[in-house]
Amino acid sequence: MAIRKRPLVVVTRKLPDSVETRMRELFDARLNLDDSPLSKAALIEAAKQAEIIVPTVTDKIDAALIAEAGPQLKLIANFGNGVDNIDVEAAVKKGIAVTNTPRVLTEDTADMTMALLLAVPRRLVEGASVLISGQEWTGWSPTWMLGHRIWGKRLGIVGMGRIGQAVARRARAFGLQIHYHNRRRVPVEIEEELEATYWESLDQMLARMDIISINCPHTPATYHLLSARRLKLIRPEAYVVNTARGEVIDENTLTRLIEAGEIAGAGLDVFEHEPAVNPRLVKLAKAGKVVLLPHMGSATVEGRVEMGEKVIINIRTFMDGHKPPDRVLPSTL
Repeated sequence: MAIRKRPLVVVTRKLPDSVETRMRELFDARLNLDDSPLSKAALIEAAKQAEIIVPTVTDKIDAALIAEAGPQLKLIANFGNGVDNIDVEAAVKKGIAVTNTPRVLTEDTADMTMALLLAVPRRLVEGASVLISGQEWTGWSPTWMLGHRIWGKRLGIVGMGRIGQAVARRARAFGLQIHYHNRRRVPVEIEEELEATYWESLDQMLARMDIISINCPHTPATYHLLSARRLKLIRPEAYVVNTARGEVIDENTLTRLIEAGEIAGAGLDVFEHEPAVNPRLVKLAKAGKVVLLPHMGSATVEGRVEMGEKVIINIRTFMDGHKPPDRVLPSTL
């Protein structure tokens, strides 16, 4: 019996050891052992040689790169929940399927969102830094390092998908009142479970909330969804938390409004021009006005292994001639 040739799979970043080992067992997998992001030229070379590419959010698979791909490239199996790093329409037009890894990072991202919801108003990072930065701490004081209570505050969730709903469930346990804006209203049973108030107008919701949580995907329709005009609607006492994508917020305007005291602060796990971080945001973080994290929302061992397992299932299903369970089409974006 002839042994079927294993497909050449190029993996652009280092993945968990168990995932890479399984890929080596199943495919002719070329791994990225030092975890350095591939250059544009290296990505193009991979597209010319590989039958399958496994990119991550750090890899821009745009129309120009896809145009350079060889005829053997048939699948882009993204290691990530979103696909904003891939021109899906260009890929599909060239006969290249695209998959992602949804329904894996919901709880991890919601946990991180909740952590920021607590950290920013309660000044947790600012307080912790006192004990490790060499500053003298003279002990408890009734008026020192005062933050704000979140119990009873109004939380406005922008994007009430799986992650938004998971955030809402956690926030309810902390006594927050749940409000949300979504392109489609969620079923009434979910609203009742979460005691959530729906706002058809994002503008009206933003103007009334104490905390805004961004939990929508980045698509052409959500680029700068929180525009300069909308950011100016937010109350001076309110906080903004973003664990979705940096491009959803006009970051320069958000920074300026926090500097001016027109927004109380922010907790950001993502940035508009990653991996670059606006130096003005860093300055605000040092002043205790914002909490900045290096895109850690999905960074759990369990989550990353599950992502890898989904990638493998998508590849195997595709290679067996079936529709991958997590195929992405332009019409679904």
